[in-house]
This record gives sequence, structure tokens and C-alpha cells, in this order.
Amino acid sequence: MAETQPESAEGSSPRSPGHTRNDSPDDERRPLLSTRSSSIWQRRGQYTTGVDLASHPPSRHASFKTLRNHNRGASWGARLATALQPDRYSFGVGSQMRESKGSLDSNERVWYDQFTSTDWVHDSIADAFRLKELRNRKDIQGRILAFLDGGQGWVLSALVGLLVAVIAYVVDVSEEPVFDWKDGYCNRGWLISEKYCCPDARGGSCDDWESWSKLIHIPGVSEDFVEFGFFVLLVVVLATLSCLLTLTTKTIVPSTYRITTLDENLGAPARHHGADETTNPPPEDSDVAQPMVYYSAAGSGVAEVRVILSGFVLHGFLGVKTLVIKTAALILSVASGLSLGKEGPFVHIATCVGNIACRIFAKYDHNDAKRREVLSAAAAAGVAVAFGAPLGGVLFSLEEVSYFFPAKTLFRTFLCCICAALTLKFLNPYGNNKVVIFEVRYVTDWEFFELGSFIVVGMMGGALGALFIKASRKWAQSFRKIPVIKKWPLLEVFLVALLTGLVSYWNPFTKTPVAKLLFNLASPCSVEKNDPLGLCPQNIDEVMPVVRSLAAAFVIKGLLTIVTFGIKVPAGIYVPSMVVGGLGGRVIGHLIQWLVLRFPATPIFGSCAAYVTGESCITPGVYALIAAGSTMCGVTRLSVTLAVILFELTGSLDYVLPFSLAILVSKWTADFIEPLSIYDLLTNMNSYPFLNNKHKPIFTSELSDIMHRVRRERIIDISDSPLVSAVSLRKKLNILHQAGENDGGLPIIRRGILVGLIPAPDLDFALDNLPDEAHSRCLMAEVNNMDSDEDDGIDPTDFTPYIDPAPLALDIQSHMDLVYECYAKLGLRYLCISREGKFAGLVRALTPSEASRCSQLLYRFIRRPSSNT
Repeated sequence: MAETQPESAEGSSPRSPGHTRNDSPDDERRPLLSTRSSSIWQRRGQYTTGVDLASHPPSRHASFKTLRNHNRGASWGARLATALQPDRYSFGVGSQMRESKGSLDSNERVWYDQFTSTDWVHDSIADAFRLKELRNRKDIQGRILAFLDGGQGWVLSALVGLLVAVIAYVVDVSEEPVFDWKDGYCNRGWLISEKYCCPDARGGSCDDWESWSKLIHIPGVSEDFVEFGFFVLLVVVLATLSCLLTLTTKTIVPSTYRITTLDENLGAPARHHGADETTNPPPEDSDVAQPMVYYSAAGSGVAEVRVILSGFVLHGFLGVKTLVIKTAALILSVASGLSLGKEGPFVHIATCVGNIACRIFAKYDHNDAKRREVLSAAAAAGVAVAFGAPLGGVLFSLEEVSYFFPAKTLFRTFLCCICAALTLKFLNPYGNNKVVIFEVRYVTDWEFFELGSFIVVGMMGGALGALFIKASRKWAQSFRKIPVIKKWPLLEVFLVALLTGLVSYWNPFTKTPVAKLLFNLASPCSVEKNDPLGLCPQNIDEVMPVVRSLAAAFVIKGLLTIVTFGIKVPAGIYVPSMVVGGLGGRVIGHLIQWLVLRFPATPIFGSCAAYVTGESCITPGVYALIAAGSTMCGVTRLSVTLAVILFELTGSLDYVLPFSLAILVSKWTADFIEPLSIYDLLTNMNSYPFLNNKHKPIFTSELSDIMHRVRRERIIDISDSPLVSAVSLRKKLNILHQAGENDGGLPIIRRGILVGLIPAPDLDFALDNLPDEAHSRCLMAEVNNMDSDEDDGIDPTDFTPYIDPAPLALDIQSHMDLVYECYAKLGLRYLCISREGKFAGLVRALTPSEASRCSQLLYRFIRRPSSNT
């Protein structure tokens, strides 16, 4: 996409040679992509990377041709080395984000530029021509190449699954001993966790595990206070180190993009733009268009992954640097004991692995639509290793993140998840030969009278999830609006970590790791089972003290989760939301248990009488797990995925129905309180160009209701002559740049008839290659007598190779439902409008300008009409 800068006095392009230099100092108002040359541009359908355009002219209508003369990474070994290279253009605090596909020479044009959208139609056409050329070869070598080409997707899926499992193993085995340092250390080795240091302790004393009070003696200070001080200190230190690592991924988005935020900050300001802002954008130094800073390693990244899979281009967000830093910072943030999880970041990390692995094969490296098939599989593998649920991972990709999910992608995603699960089982990070984060077994079946309780738990979970979203947004719009907090994100992390350490130490439920706590909450009680947290009352008199302790932990954990969400460390919301719900569900379970023990002869309880041990047929752990899934459903609005994940965690067919019923009720309740999930809300507030094809709006209008007059400065009229002044083309292009329409285009009109459309990036590339732009006249249509002349080389003033001769067009009387289907199912960038065969306007969608004006262009059509021609 062409980068938007203030128009110079000479009227040059923002990317014109001689007007943007690399030696200029870094400034917050410079573009993210530095202009090492004026020809680093997007080219749809054909790549000329590393090719001298003077000796290799692009063929006419190159958008529909196959890849030729592309010499980057010629050998497989070279491509593997390139894939493992870090994003050399994105290191350093405050550095501008660069294209992450390796080195770019002076004539290289990348596939898509930053903050543009994928053209799915042209990607599909380009791949079709590539396949046709490959399959037309009937020799032995051609058949072998075709066979290998067909197997690349399967190899890549298996490789991604294996690598994701290895990274998950590293995170799991690294964070556990670091987490335990807050309570002490193993005298047999600092890198040994308490579980492996004392495998037979079962909650008792262990000679090999030393507390800090035994190592450090402070006169006049009690051992309990020393332990408390070390706990708080390590929580703060680990969280601070994680934040410092995260801040190294700082990236500045210049004010010309006018994007709201690019992180999990629910306090993003709402922006309302006028209808005339397309042609009259606000000045850069105004309050509505300030440079925005974001950190690619912060948060979970699931919302951004979803938007990327829908076609948004965000270079560097899935690069090597983000992968390495987020993995290291995730270990520290989880080990700190903050109320966060690693499951969401695993999705982002896995998608980074998929994106990097795509560089090995040119088939995926050169086609963004094909690349996103691999990214869908990688995201699923992230959930598979996070929960140990390969089936749940496949459904997560289908239900939550994937925008386009054909059957071929489904099977490859399944393979990727299976390879990830098998690899994780072989590595055995938990030491129990299991791949799930915890595994519980329920031996007693549920009673029919409990159905009402399950419905109540589902309603509670859905309400908790929706209220969490509202509370997190309120907190972000109040506390994070404080200037010092907004300016120094490290200070917020320090304060949250300090609060967590001070509050969590005194409650065993808040002090325990979230995964371990969720396991204990969901586990059934038995005589043989160890009960370190005191969750299993032995008689009716012990039930209420357990309920009070759980209720206090529920309030503390809920508040800590609200203030932790959105801080600048890698943090997931899946397991923390499940823990909060699990605490509430366990409370309800014990209350039902108390009722059964208190009134055993009540007819509604049937045969559910008290046992000799004082325990009833009620299993409070079931309520905890159902509430955990229901709360996560209320936050994320996942439904079938969660039901399958809960089934894979328990392996019990008896409880599939209660799980499914509670999640169903939870989703209805959450939708009633807060219509948007946490990721939908982040997408809307960040103004991501995301058209949600899973929720179709209701249209009662036609295209004519939203169309406005055609502006002369937005079209190229060749009625009088096919030759157009380069200066006038540059002025028209600058209008698009100033409006933020960096991947839009200019329709070409002859006597009112649409004869083609030239994309803005291609026009910019063609203008930059003119030897004398000030005096050149450019050919914008084919002319027979000129084409018949013998050419010794390419004519730089001939722009016809860059023109799309057949842009998709609809009549102005078309219903908005048809327009929506075109954008949602074809992934269009723009749609031409005709009236009685003549050009009537242009509708754009999924461009950076729409990203700052509203999150979904077609939804804006419902709310208010605006100029879009």
C-alpha cells in the first residue's frame, strides 16, 4: 500500500524518488515502511522480486499471469535459511516496522504492503495459473514436481504442529520452576520445580525443598514476613521483566493511518469522522490524528490473528522477533503469578510459527490466500497444545479465527493438531504422559434434579463473562486514561503486579497457579485423594467455611483478572476466566451439596441421600467445570468448541449433555447482556477492517441509497485521448493517499463507460518508474496502431499492464444484501457501480481508511449513508 505523508510543495507522491530518504531521523510521523527504494510495492498476481524491470517487462494484464523470473530464495535450503532469519527491519525500540520477508533489492515488489487487505480473487486466479502451468508438464520431472507441490501443504501442516508442540513444551517446563521460586527453591537444583523436587510429599513437608526464610534470616523479622516479602518481590520482578521484554516490540503507527489502537486496550477512543474527510483529511498535528504506539508481543493476540486471517496485512506481527520475545515474556508473565493464562498467547505464537514456516515453500510465501490456510491450521494447533484438545483446536479455528475454511483446510488443520498433540505427548511436559493441562474423571452420574442447577450455573457463567467485558472496558476508560499510566505502561504492570502479590499471598486459592487451581476446583472428592486446598468437607458443618473461602477467592480473582487484562505483557484470558467461573461454580456446587445433606429425605432429591462419610451424590467439581466453561463462553462466545474441550478434559460421555446445556444457556445470557464477545469488541474499538461473515446484518436498502455523485478527481477520463498527463495522475493518486485509501484504485472511464481500473499501489509503482514524470503522458488504454509497432523494450509510459480490465461491477439498483455477499464471500477490495451501463461510482471496503473511520464499512451503510465514491 502506498504510504501516506503530507503532500510536498512539488506535488510529489508520498513514495516519489528523491522526496523520502533513509537518512532522515526517525520520527513518529514517518511511515512504518521505510522507502529503501521507491519501488517496493504490492503487485497482485505476478511477482517481479529481484528482477530488473528493464530486462523483464511485465506482461499485459499481469494480475492474471503466473509467477515468472522470481529468484528470491531459489533453493529449498536458501528458503529455509531465509525463513529462520529474524525480522531485520523491526528490531529496536521505536523502530519503524519493516517488511518481514527478508531482504529487498531496489526493484523488489512485495506481495502486499502494510495495512492493506488481501485480494482473495486475484490470489486465487494467480494460484490457478500456477497450477495450470505446473500440470501442463507431462514429463517425469513435471509429474514429480506436481506431486511434491500437492504434498507441500501436508508437510507444512505436520511441521507446524511439531514446532508448536516443541515451543509449548519449552514454555511449560520453563515457567513451572520459575513460578515455584516465589515459595522457595529445590536444594538439588534451582531449575527443579517443587513437583519434581518433592514427588511424594503430597502436601506435607519435604527436606529437599527449602523456603526463603531458611536461607535468609533478618533480625527482628519473622519468617512469615520474609516469605511474604520474597513472594511479592518476585511477582513484581518477573512481571516487570516480562513487560520490559514486551516493550522491545514497540512499533509506531504514523498519524497518517489514523488507527485507534492496536492492542487489547478497551479504552480506545471512539472516533467520528465527517463525510468530507475523504477529500479533506485532518492535519497531522490535530488531536484526532496522533501517532499510535503498539506492542506486537502484548496481550493474547487472538483478535489480531482473527483479523489477519480475514485478509488484513500486518507485517511483523507474525514475525520471528515477535515469536521469540513473546515466548520468553510469556514464561515470565505466567511465572509471576498474575491473573493471566498462556492459552491465548499460544494461538499467537503458533500462528507466528505457521507464518515463518510458509517462507520455506514459495507456493505459500508468494500467495497470501494460500498462506492463510496454513495460519488457520497453526492457530488450531495453538489451542490443541494449550488445552491438550486436538478436536477442540480444529473447532476453535473453524468457529473463532478462520474467515475462509474449505474442506481441504479442515483436513490439514486436523493433521496439524494431531501432530502437535502427539509431539506433546512424546515430550511429556507434565510428567504424567498426558497432553491435557489437567484431567479429571467423574465416576458418579448426574441426577435429573441437577438440570435446573446446571442451567443456573450456565446463566451465572454467561453473566460473569459479559460483566467482565463491561468491567474491563470501564477500567480501561478510567484508570488507563490517567496520563502517567497511558505514557508509562511499565508503571501499570508494576502496580498490578504489586497488588497481585500483596493480595494473593494470604489466600491459597489466589496463590495457586491458575491451571493447578482449575484442576483442584474441577476434581471430585474422594477419601484417597489429597486435598491441599481444603475443598472437600467431611460433614455438613464444614461446607459453609469452604463456601466462604471460595467466595472470597472468587471476588479477589475476579477483580485481579479485570485489572490485569490489557496490560503490556503476554496474557491470555481463557484460563483466568475459567478459574473465576470455576470458583463461582464450586460455591454453587457446595450449596447444592449442603441442601442435599441438610434435607436428605426431600422427594425431589430421590435416592441422592447422604453417604456415611458425609458426602452426597453431588459432585461440586462438576459444577466448577461447567461454570468454568460457561464463563469462558460468556467472554469469548465460543460454544461447540468449549463443549468439546470440556469433554476432552474429562473424557466422560455422561457429562456431555450438562456441558452442552450450560454453554448454550451461557451464550444466550451473555448475548443478552453484552452482544459482543471480547474479541468482537476489541476488533470494533481498534477499528480493524474486519467484516464478520458469521453475523449478517439486516439490509433494507439498495446501492442507490448510499451512492453520491462521481467526483472528477477520483476517476481517469480517457474519452478524448488514451494518453493522460503523469502530473494529473499523481494529483489523483495523492488524493487517495491523503484520504487513507492506500489500496484503493482509480476507475478508467471512456465516454461514461467503465473500461478498467488501476489499483493505487500499481499506479504509484508505474509513476515512480517514469524517467521524466513532469513531462510524461501515460497510455491508459490499448491502442492497436501503437501495439503493432516493434518495441525493443518496455515503454515506461505504457500503464496498460497495470490495469484491471474487468473489475467486478454491480448495477446501482442492486440490493445491499448482494453487496454484502460480494464482500463477505469474495473478499473484494472495491466494487464498481454502474447505472444503465455507465459508470456511477465505486464502493470500497477493508481498506486502512475504513479501519480508522469504522470497523465495518457495510455496517456503516445501515447506520448512516456516507460518501464512498
